[in-house]
Amino acid sequence: MLKTGISLVALIVATPVWAQDDEIVVTATGIAQSRDEVGQAITVIDAETIKTRQAIDVVDLLATTPGVRFNRNGSTGGVTGVSLRGAETTQTLVLIDGVKVNDPSGIGDGYDFGPLLTGNIQRIEILRGSNSVVHGSQAIGGVVNLMTGVPAEGFGANASVDYGYSDTLSAKADVSGTSGIAAGGVGAAYFRTDGISSAAGGTERDGTENIATNARLKLNFTDMLSLDLRGYYIHADLDYDSFFGAPADSSDVSKLDQYVGYAGLNLALLDGKLTNRAAVTWMRNDRDYYFVRGTDPDYGYSGTNLRFEYEGVYAPVDQAKLLFGYEHERPDYDFFGFGSTASAKINIDSVYGLAIVKPFTGLAVTGGVRHDDHSQFGGATTFGANANYSPNGGATNVRLSYGEGFKAPSLYQLYDSFSGNAALRPERSKSYDVGFDQSLDGGRAMLSVTAFRRDTRNQINYDNATFTYGNLDRTRAKGVEASIALKPVDALTVTGSYSYVDARDRSAGSATYGNRLARRAANAVSVSADYVWSFGLSTGATVTMVGDSFDNAANTRRLDGYALAGVRASMPLGAHLEVYGRIDNLFDETYQTAYGYGSYGRAAYGGVRVRF
Repeated sequence: MLKTGISLVALIVATPVWAQDDEIVVTATGIAQSRDEVGQAITVIDAETIKTRQAIDVVDLLATTPGVRFNRNGSTGGVTGVSLRGAETTQTLVLIDGVKVNDPSGIGDGYDFGPLLTGNIQRIEILRGSNSVVHGSQAIGGVVNLMTGVPAEGFGANASVDYGYSDTLSAKADVSGTSGIAAGGVGAAYFRTDGISSAAGGTERDGTENIATNARLKLNFTDMLSLDLRGYYIHADLDYDSFFGAPADSSDVSKLDQYVGYAGLNLALLDGKLTNRAAVTWMRNDRDYYFVRGTDPDYGYSGTNLRFEYEGVYAPVDQAKLLFGYEHERPDYDFFGFGSTASAKINIDSVYGLAIVKPFTGLAVTGGVRHDDHSQFGGATTFGANANYSPNGGATNVRLSYGEGFKAPSLYQLYDSFSGNAALRPERSKSYDVGFDQSLDGGRAMLSVTAFRRDTRNQINYDNATFTYGNLDRTRAKGVEASIALKPVDALTVTGSYSYVDARDRSAGSATYGNRLARRAANAVSVSADYVWSFGLSTGATVTMVGDSFDNAANTRRLDGYALAGVRASMPLGAHLEVYGRIDNLFDETYQTAYGYGSYGRAAYGGVRVRF
């Protein structure tokens, strides 16, 4: 058992942070901004980090960043939730290439990270803290923004294939380029494995097959007018162990088809001082479940979200920007199975405005307001503000942030024929941050520390007294995040992250008042080091430690903490070819992130990649 008394002071010297090569972020306000303008806590995982770590699961990358906790139901591809700063996994907003992909057919509109593999993902931004002014419903814990690669100048192509433990095969390829007014790219990824038994005590393996494709095209008609098209598709076929009761070996199968589309027109006016973006986005999740493979589906869900977005940015002077926008969103869902069918839809209309002001050198202040009108429960207004101040040209940055979040009840929670409650109100949150970033030794070291608190009210939970959903809960999360990045010599990179998250039930009169929220360990730390030898060989290792947590609200079922170590290496063979390999869970640790579900032991993989 890993004890949770990890000291922040002891870890700061030997731990975490984001990639400092990325000085521009887009998740804070929806437009490209310098980090020095942003008062919120954002971590960037760039393309080089994704390549170096050799991770297959997006979640395995997220778990090495501050404030992130996750739970997975067993084998690769199993249902996986991500919590930011102790929020519910359904309170994490997820974007793929700018499209909101939270599932309207899920119980709480949550996003299942299980089928989301790294594939051709080239960049991930994680914003921690409530931010509904920009992103609307769901962004209570924060935002995970995933982006595929932008087209290369000229022409470029990449491909890789690797093989390893449990007959696991992973392959991916992408091509991109520019010609005249057009810039575009396409990519595809394939993954299959025999897996492990998802049930901790099971003996039969639960395999998965996953196909992901992506495409984008940008047409620059003039310097002022362009058209942007993007698409993403995932097909996942998963064997899983029954979750009706304790997890146990079974013949259950699930199949997912996820479609993501974006079409946007960009127009600049007033000599570029006013930029306009009008876009239509579409997401559809089809999930079918089978008790026995080869039969017709026994039950299933389909969720669709059609959105129209307009965003304007007016920058009359270099020291000020005004952002304003309108969004219309129409989520709907359908269910079939067990002798019944159900469907529902709603409409949400939203307006928002933000101002980014730089009153003097070194200070950037952002403030905004948003109003959402929901066809079922009416209106919700949220506010947010943040500031970033540097007295020395960016070597030191002091950050302050206040954000409000709200989450609309899901269609299932509102309209399910057995447990729905049409009188539900939105969940609401208030989030506070204070932190600093310090660059040392000419940028060879970067230290970041953030303290935070979030209070959530009207949180929706299942009422065992009425057998319906209700606005029952209040929760509070507070803690500290610390990260560090070191590059003492050009060949060596060391990064790490530590977070303490105290997430508790604050529902007055509840039997669980004061208890820790389920599956949210208080302490987690991750350290990575990579060294490039003079003859080209690159070697690296990552160690991640997670403290104890509980699997239930009563805090009677403990999940022991764990420590995982992984090693990796890669070697170029000429200008276009590289071989690589890794060993995950080097010391064969046994652990669970969800009670009753197993996890991978020691596993080795090797492969080759080419680049043109």
